[in-house]
Amino acid sequence: MAKDLSTEDMVILLERLSRLVRAQEHASDINPAQWEALRYLSRCNRFSDSPAALTRYLSATKGTISQTLIALERKGLLTKTRRPDEARSVVLALTPAGEEKLQDDPWRQIYAMIEASGVKTRKRLAAGSSRLVGQIIKSRGLPSYGSCGSCRYFREGGAPRDVKGKHWCLLFEQPITKSETEKICTSHDAA
Repeated sequence: MAKDLSTEDMVILLERLSRLVRAQEHASDINPAQWEALRYLSRCNRFSDSPAALTRYLSATKGTISQTLIALERKGLLTKTRRPDEARSVVLALTPAGEEKLQDDPWRQIYAMIEASGVKTRKRLAAGSSRLVGQIIKSRGLPSYGSCGSCRYFREGGAPRDVKGKHWCLLFEQPITKSETEKICTSHDAA
């Protein structure tokens, strides 16, 4: 078992882990901001697939996100289309090439290592990480971007006869499919 680490040592390890992965991201043909955008778009729901939602999620500037999206679109990794019935709204979506690119995500090595670490370690890491991220988000007044299961607007089985989805979002007054309930949402509000 590893020696007991001080809080400072743990923060240094987190910083080092992040730096190691960032270096690997820089070694690819897309930069860290572009990787983050691809990851976000692979995890967000249809209410959160806009440039504005991506900007809030990454806590970035509009200019940075605009340049990131232009580069990803030029590389054929995402598309921008108009949202139906909303003239000024844009929908972002990964292309098949974008989905394939995520198979080379530098964080996948970390995913595999965590997966191999054992149930108890994963549960502790998940609990500690969730608590830490939640505290940072709350202290800075940032949106939480959670999934439906932990949102006060979610009603499981709230639309049982709707062919578009058997669950319901009270905020958007829309049915939600099972797969959508596992995605992150810009309007998440912890229950």
